[in-house]
Amino acid sequence: MFHLLLFFLTFLTCTVFGFALLQSFSTHQGLDLGFIGEGYTRLAHGDGSVFSGMCFSVPLLTILLAHEFGHYIACQRWGVQASLPYFLPSPTLLGTLGAFIRIRSPIYTRSSLFDIGASGPIAGFFVLIPFLIIGIHWSREIPGIGVHGDMVFGTPLLLRLAEALQFPGVPAADISLHPMAVAAWAGLVATATNLLPVGQLDGGHILYSVLGDRWHRISSNVLVLVLVGVGFIYRPWWLLAVLLFLFGRRHPLVYDQTPVDNRRRLLSIVTPAIFLLSILLAPVEVRIR
Repeated sequence: MFHLLLFFLTFLTCTVFGFALLQSFSTHQGLDLGFIGEGYTRLAHGDGSVFSGMCFSVPLLTILLAHEFGHYIACQRWGVQASLPYFLPSPTLLGTLGAFIRIRSPIYTRSSLFDIGASGPIAGFFVLIPFLIIGIHWSREIPGIGVHGDMVFGTPLLLRLAEALQFPGVPAADISLHPMAVAAWAGLVATATNLLPVGQLDGGHILYSVLGDRWHRISSNVLVLVLVGVGFIYRPWWLLAVLLFLFGRRHPLVYDQTPVDNRRRLLSIVTPAIFLLSILLAPVEVRIR
């Protein structure tokens, strides 16, 4: 029941944020965070118009569900005990802080570790692609839209490629993203963050399973230093660097050190490609007016 309660609350907070996105999109302006307060007021008064924000919440939660159930199904296949997904509602920003599952038993083999680590981001990535295509198709060209609004979204490579196909020659700063495209953007950011090759993130699991503990430790320490450096450009990376330094650099021992097979090694090339298509230096800029 607790999982369902968290999911329901996250659905509501994401829908309210989606309402703010849609109101801003419909009025041809940058994102106005004031619409979030209006959304909660409408929700409290039983005004069903707030559920127009489902054009954002449903795609985003579908992407997150695909990611987490990718992990969960892989755990079930390998006999690893895992919880159902826990969703984290947020009253502002995207309406959610993401989702996670808890793994409750050891992972004994590198092959099972690889499958569990890789299944989530791969599943989430392929599920978000249709939402990205449709969302970009519904987006609009509005000159100068990128310099307005309380929140400005960065542009990962895959999103920019989709924009270039739909709006050839138009800079990203002149494209007003439809809420569904923003949901796909959020899915890309979540995918890229999870694929960082450090600690117990999905990318850390994949690296450990393919290259072993030594390279995992090297990558984790180097990446923390990289995040510190990048933080001089985009400060929120400092928070992630601190969290990873304190809690996330080590990986639990995998008892069976039998190397993964060639099929998994080949598949491990896919995840860095997904990472490069999804990552961006400054994901979002919040402006206080």
